Amino acid sequence: MAVEVDRLTDGHALPHEEILEGLRPILLRENYTRAPTPLRLFCRPFQDLLSNAPRQVKQKGVISRSTLVPLWNWISQTLLPAETEVYNAECKVLVLGHRPEDALSGAIKFWALAAEAMKKALASAAGRQAAQKILGDPLAVEDMSDIMLLLSAGETIERLASLLPPPVPLFQEQLVWQVREIYDQLAMNQPDVAPYVAVIVMNRLSRPWEALRLPLLVTRHTDETLISKTDMGLVGEILFGRMEALKTSIQATRHPLFDADRLMHEASTFADLSRHIVKEIELKREGEWGKRLLDERVQIGKVMESFMERAPKEFGAALPMSKGKGADFSKHPGAEKHEMALRYARLVAGCRSFAAAASFSAKQQVADDDLCTLLKRYNEDLVKALKADPKNTVANAQFLFCAELSVFLFSDEEAELLRRRGRAALSAAA
Repeated sequence: MAVEVDRLTDGHALPHEEILEGLRPILLRENYTRAPTPLRLFCRPFQDLLSNAPRQVKQKGVISRSTLVPLWNWISQTLLPAETEVYNAECKVLVLGHRPEDALSGAIKFWALAAEAMKKALASAAGRQAAQKILGDPLAVEDMSDIMLLLSAGETIERLASLLPPPVPLFQEQLVWQVREIYDQLAMNQPDVAPYVAVIVMNRLSRPWEALRLPLLVTRHTDETLISKTDMGLVGEILFGRMEALKTSIQATRHPLFDADRLMHEASTFADLSRHIVKEIELKREGEWGKRLLDERVQIGKVMESFMERAPKEFGAALPMSKGKGADFSKHPGAEKHEMALRYARLVAGCRSFAAAASFSAKQQVADDDLCTLLKRYNEDLVKALKADPKNTVANAQFLFCAELSVFLFSDEEAELLRRRGRAALSAAA
């Protein structure tokens, strides 16, 4: 807050951008209330559509955050230089005077001016070309369609936002009806803006798929074919866009350079989205959404299956066994094999809860059984080896490693039991 206030007063004592760049991930994660600034107040009508995700095409209802600074420069330097200067000055005075409501009222007036100026500037092909030169990205010009519409309905959007302070834990029936009233008002007065209501709702919910309850109420159908063909299907398209991005990232993941936690998170997020979309609406196999969902599940299932199939081999390399003799403690497997086995153990165990929803449950179960069986056998041999030769450095190193593996594949209690058995074996040998 101190940094942002100093920046508002045009202070130069602090490196504002460097400090905020470091703080931004924490501020986003913890959902802190930020100091109102002219730009932040300007963005309020469309802030819920902003995304940091990379993109190749423009998706309606999604605005790249990278568009903001070029947009602001375009408005403040080309479209409305005098009006922006007045707005900035008044906004700073009101914010520093602790009058946020008055600052918001000033922003509401500026939204209408900006929307009209943008509409005029982009009305012709020449105007769009000129805007593209300034904004530097054709997709940013396409973002303007979303931004203009939401700025023009800014006051109504503000009412919607106050109804849904994020994160909304549950989109209850009463809340759905209250949102429906705002939707009906926009459908009557500004029909082009109405479909964005469900998108704003979706981005404020803890469980975004619950936003599909609004199109269900509006269309009075549970059939995805009817919903997907209307403007209210926009929220479904965005959810499917997110799943597409997750699928692309998962397909790009390769052995051995993979992050187990990230891969698990992406696969789990995909499984959650797909499972709950199916619950919210009736997806039919022959429907457009049904076909897409089935195809994406199959593709992600193939990637995850390849990791599950490889897991026992990489796991076994870190827990060497001799034919007919059990565990081999003659040579340390090496740090690299340990690290790889830990990653696969985390991945296989971490996928237990969602493997079925992502279409790789059979392979996951086989891999899980193989890893658990091998680790149990190895742990038994390990305890015997410690009792027979407590000074065996390889056995002692493997003991610590196996306790860590046991946490992932079994439980903290099972790992603690192994540690106690190991200490008892060493004590008996002594």
